[in-house]
Amino acid sequence: MSNFASTFVDFKIPDWFDSEHLVGMLRGIEKEGLRVRPDGYLAQTPHPAKLGSKLTHPFITTDYSESLLELITDPKDTPKDTLAMLRQLHVLVYQALPEGELMWPLSMPCMLSSNDEDIPLADYGSSNTGKLKTLYRSGLGIRYGRRMQTIAGLHYNLSFGDGLFKYWQEHTQEQPSQSFLEFKNDKYLGLIRNFKRLTSLLLYLLGASPSVCPCFIAGREHDLELLNDSTYYKPTATSLRMGKLGYTNSVQEHLDIRYNHLPEYVEGLRRAIQTPHDSFKKLGLNDADGNPIQINDHILQIENEYYSPIRPKQITDRGETPTEALERRGIAYVEFRAIDLDPYSDVGIRLSSACFLEVMALYCLLNDSPDLMPAEEEELAINLERVVNEGRLDGLHVLNNGSEQLLQSWMLTHLTNMQPLAALLDAHYGGNDYRAAVALMQGKAGNSESTISAQVNADSKRLGSLWQLGFTLANQHRDSLLQQTLSPHTQAKYEVLAEKSVLQQAELESSESEDFMEFLQQYR
Repeated sequence: MSNFASTFVDFKIPDWFDSEHLVGMLRGIEKEGLRVRPDGYLAQTPHPAKLGSKLTHPFITTDYSESLLELITDPKDTPKDTLAMLRQLHVLVYQALPEGELMWPLSMPCMLSSNDEDIPLADYGSSNTGKLKTLYRSGLGIRYGRRMQTIAGLHYNLSFGDGLFKYWQEHTQEQPSQSFLEFKNDKYLGLIRNFKRLTSLLLYLLGASPSVCPCFIAGREHDLELLNDSTYYKPTATSLRMGKLGYTNSVQEHLDIRYNHLPEYVEGLRRAIQTPHDSFKKLGLNDADGNPIQINDHILQIENEYYSPIRPKQITDRGETPTEALERRGIAYVEFRAIDLDPYSDVGIRLSSACFLEVMALYCLLNDSPDLMPAEEEELAINLERVVNEGRLDGLHVLNNGSEQLLQSWMLTHLTNMQPLAALLDAHYGGNDYRAAVALMQGKAGNSESTISAQVNADSKRLGSLWQLGFTLANQHRDSLLQQTLSPHTQAKYEVLAEKSVLQQAELESSESEDFMEFLQQYR
């Protein structure tokens, strides 16, 4: 076990660190959301043509399903700028959706058909790149079922300016023999390890999936209770999306991919991509007609199949894999993935949540971060399951360095430690958004009824079902977004982008001569 607990409790902002070191911080959001019909069932219509090509559009695409929109912001200088762009993308989507279609505001889907095949795979056109993206999704479907792939979430991407890492390396003389890139990689990995240690805190505070519609668990073993005739739940759950019922799979539980050194992380991912798995072998690579149904029969088809609450990221060049990009250019930013959609926000996340994530990220970066070994990973997995299923239970304990500790006091200790960092962020950006965010989270830690998950259960009970809550909020969000207009300049900019993306896809498709099966053979 690490001496992690004591390093966190004794946390003080390093003497050398001040608000000037926050210059160059950038953040971006990737937000998924299912398109649903006016009756609440999954939309079967294609991705709206007005939105451009989902293969080549930089901001509006699809994730697993043709019906699962993914909206991606540029990296921005402030959280408010990021949320403003995310709102613009939502307005554009609603301007383009077929009459009556809605964006589902909850992470967990409702009103799915009992037939998995009714969940359409995203179609990226006839280029080899596009076909490979669809094949990857086909593989996910046959491996884990398409229902699991309709769960939506939000990724918060964050990077710190190089000036911070340069000053840190020069003024602390830590690892003087290291290159700047190695130093920066190590600090980002330290952030990631500490975030994994605090994931349970985030799930309690921002978890918004304590319940599911019956269609999601049809035919599956579960221990959920009936909230009412058409909603299953756990009375004190926070984020079923992040637990055994959600976006997880048992095949990956013992991969032992570590975050202690970048070469070790890259090697762990590659090993999983190169190692065949018996149950995936039995599925076969092709169907009866010889059409491919998965990229390969290995533990992971590609890097993105590895489900983790946080990932180190580097922007990939064309034809480059994520691990190649990391190996060549190091970590550019960190992707926080353990975030449920906030159903009460018309864009899926509130400013307070975005600000809190940034305070927490800085806390994780500046704290000591011992290596994270399998024994501690097991302890963290136990904590995660407890908080996922019973996070709002009075008197719930979590494991802290092998000892049981009250979840509430554990959370409040960390939140108190974060207050000075929130003040530094406010000093840098102006205003008091960061301090207000931490104060809000302290209130939630002290009173479980004020959490989003508690509100979802209370409103589902009041309205009659989780579906009714989702449907009511979806309509409210649509009405408020359609009342917002983009400036003529902004509207024109996005229209040009959509048209350009269609031309880019057509160009890609017309320039390829290689047969897909040959392309796939080489890729494999």
